[in-house]
Amino acid sequence: MEFFEAFSAINLRFLIDGLRVTIEVSVLSIIFSFLIGGLAGVLRFTNIPFFSKILGIVIDVIRNLPLLLIIFFTYFALPQIGIRFNIFWSAVVALTIFESAMLSEIFRAGLNAVPKGQMEAGLSTGLSYVEVLRSIVMPQAFKAMLPAIVSQLISLIKDTSLAVIISLPELTHHARIIYGQNTNYVLPMFLAMTVLYFIVCYALSLLSRFLEARQYNY
Repeated sequence: MEFFEAFSAINLRFLIDGLRVTIEVSVLSIIFSFLIGGLAGVLRFTNIPFFSKILGIVIDVIRNLPLLLIIFFTYFALPQIGIRFNIFWSAVVALTIFESAMLSEIFRAGLNAVPKGQMEAGLSTGLSYVEVLRSIVMPQAFKAMLPAIVSQLISLIKDTSLAVIISLPELTHHARIIYGQNTNYVLPMFLAMTVLYFIVCYALSLLSRFLEARQYNY
């Protein structure tokens, strides 16, 4: 039966190769976007005159652009001004830019949710602004931010499929190649993609629950 033939050893290995690229792009994008988005969120929270407003405008612009447009921009437009990335790094850069903007708002909202009295109390003990932010405000904010952060990172993993438009050899791209050779494999390949994306995203959600539980235990 052709449905089961679609899951041949060769096809499964090809899908796993695509999944490996998906995970590599996702992990790098998560690391970079978490660092950049966290820094941007803190900078906006500190409300530095002029700078924070300019940063806010840039973030709002990026957040309201389609991710697909940003992917096109990094791969096709940046080379026009001498900045060239291969397909893999174009996807990483595009996802990092987009997700950093999203995460920065999550960080800013989480920090703003902490009562201002916490900052004032910390400063009154003689701690510096940075020390209060790091030791008192950020731990409280992170507990509130964690579900939203994980949700956004899960979206990032799924958004890697959009990079198929620049032929990134990720999971969706490899599945398309397989069912492009035999149209009877369309349903099996979509089923395989569903299972593989679910496994990765569900694993991340389980990790978030574990981290959240540890946060509340301390």
